[in-house]
Amino acid sequence: MSSLDTHFDDRLPLTHGLMRAVGRLREFRGKEELYRNQMPDSLETLRQAAVIQSTESSNRIEGVTAPPDRIRQLVERKTTPRDRSEQEIAGYRDVLDLIHSNHAGMTLTSGLVRQLHRELFKYTDEEGGNWKAVGNQITQFGADGSTEVRFEPPAPHMVDGLMQNLHQNLDGLHQAGEVDRLLVTSGYILDFLCIHPFRDGNGRMARLLTLLLLYQAGYEVGRFVSLETVIENSKESYYDTLHQSSQRWHEGQHCLVPWTEYLLGTITVAYREFESRVDLLTKSHGAKTDLIQSAIANMLGDFSVKELAQKCPTASIDMIRYILKQQKKLGNIECLGKGRAARWRRIR
Repeated sequence: MSSLDTHFDDRLPLTHGLMRAVGRLREFRGKEELYRNQMPDSLETLRQAAVIQSTESSNRIEGVTAPPDRIRQLVERKTTPRDRSEQEIAGYRDVLDLIHSNHAGMTLTSGLVRQLHRELFKYTDEEGGNWKAVGNQITQFGADGSTEVRFEPPAPHMVDGLMQNLHQNLDGLHQAGEVDRLLVTSGYILDFLCIHPFRDGNGRMARLLTLLLLYQAGYEVGRFVSLETVIENSKESYYDTLHQSSQRWHEGQHCLVPWTEYLLGTITVAYREFESRVDLLTKSHGAKTDLIQSAIANMLGDFSVKELAQKCPTASIDMIRYILKQQKKLGNIECLGKGRAARWRRIR
């Protein structure tokens, strides 16, 4: 029933479509590294927005909601949770921060999965980090209120052995290095969702573990664009492909292709959104730079940062100071005095 055992190639035949998708994502990864090296300050704006969107979307998929202003305050740690929904949102924020900051030093094991789950529920009265003690089902709710069992996960007594086996297979494939890590990630996440090891929080854990595995494979787009929001916007495809690939999973006769195509497509959408946002930032940055330089060229006599800022209302003070330092290095202006009260003068 494991996707990552010796029959992995049978469950995921390498179609031309999958090969193209992996190749395309490798190209995106190269561009992403270039952007991170060239414009780290600009990308910080994207990172801050992505954390809020990821926390909101991943919880909303599971029906956990809160007003947008409360989510922002929770993510920015300006308030404390006041009800169950906000407690779960705060827990997701903490695990997300942990993965963003410490992914390089994390070894994915059953112990780590349980630790992250414990963090996810640490603000609630529910004790996280324990495998499920009773059976659970993956169901779908119809518009008429009816329910349909989509998948029957393994019994609780099987979970520990299945999770241990899953991580042994994951480590073996990573060590061998013969299968692209994107494809291995797909198989791991499908198995995790099929095992459904916890009573609650399996979907959110799967999305967090996807982020972790992508980080460790060198794909950091989840830092700047919310993968969870992309999934939320394609929720029907998420559930449909998951259902398709989980058929006959118990017998080890399932096909990973539908789910893998969906996951690679999700990452591709995130990278395209990332490039689009970087393009906007670049254009915006260039336009504001021109505005500040033009304002400097037209200043009469000495001027202060505050006076220059009045001429450039769309530019931040930090950006104005940055441009002033650049122009000083080029010998176009000089600084008269020190500190915030210092004035500036054009030389040429």
